[in-house]
Amino acid sequence: MKTVQISLNSIDKVKSFVNAITQFDFDFDLISGRYVIDAKSIMGIFSLDLSKPIDLAIHSEENLDEIMEVIKPYLVD
Repeated sequence: MKTVQISLNSIDKVKSFVNAITQFDFDFDLISGRYVIDAKSIMGIFSLDLSKPIDLAIHSEENLDEIMEVIKPYLVD
């Protein structure tokens, strides 16, 4: 498992992020405080505070390079 910080501070970013990660078969979780949300759930994402960076937990050891490339636009520097 790998955890990175992402920013989803607009509706368009949320939609494109969900579309980008649904191509993978592994689980992705968004962690904000004590809340853990399925990252493939648009409704779940909108229940979080999107004004702050969110932790993304990637539940895979395979294809990490490919996943990191796909989520690159959302990563917090």
